[in-house]
Amino acid sequence: MTRAFAVPAADPSTAVAHFLARLRFETDVADVHTDLTAGVPDLVVVDSRGDAAWAQGHLPAAVHLPTELIAERAAGAVPAGARVVTYCWGPGCDGATRAALEFARLGYPVKEMRGGYEYWVREGLPVVTATGLTHRPVDDLTAPRTAVACDC
Repeated sequence: MTRAFAVPAADPSTAVAHFLARLRFETDVADVHTDLTAGVPDLVVVDSRGDAAWAQGHLPAAVHLPTELIAERAAGAVPAGARVVTYCWGPGCDGATRAALEFARLGYPVKEMRGGYEYWVREGLPVVTATGLTHRPVDDLTAPRTAVACDC
């Protein structure tokens, strides 16, 4: 007996609905990088971590808005109608999910960036630190060393 299909797969129409729903709520590091590099209008990437984490490093184009301040400060930091992508530390943290929930409650179209800051860094993408713009070598467990994305 197969372990992967010990529970039968959903029928194709149910699977389509499920995977489409996931893509409505989530995006990945490579797609966010591509959109930021292309200068996609009305895209605002929000770092929902606290001050110490922001100071340690953040995405170059990110807006710093810790989750607990979103309801109070979003209108002044993120233009009405902007499309928002939230991120936090990484896949083991619900901070970006809580931040996305706050933006949704405020009426913004929003997605969570899967992998967060951790995968942004592991894929060798640029970050801003106290010393300026930098990046680490690509972790070949997350992306090929010779490319920015996995071409998926």
